[in-house]
Amino acid sequence: MKASIHEPCKIAVFMTFAEDSLLRRVRSEYRESPGMRLTLEQAMRLWMLDRETCSRVLQELVGSHFLELDRNGRYARAHAGY
Repeated sequence: MKASIHEPCKIAVFMTFAEDSLLRRVRSEYRESPGMRLTLEQAMRLWMLDRETCSRVLQELVGSHFLELDRNGRYARAHAGY
């Protein structure tokens, strides 16, 4: 019997309109204040988000290279010139 080879599975994740709107809002805030550096807790308070949602948004922006996470746990705009 011949072993079957399976192709890798690709998973597409779609955001809801609210999540997409939130990503645009956070990007806008960072563009308006390029020197802004926020911890997860500060971002949660600023945007009034729960930990899971805020973490997911910030990680998405890090993954797209819009934000960077520094060694002190602060999220800052990538390539902000500082």
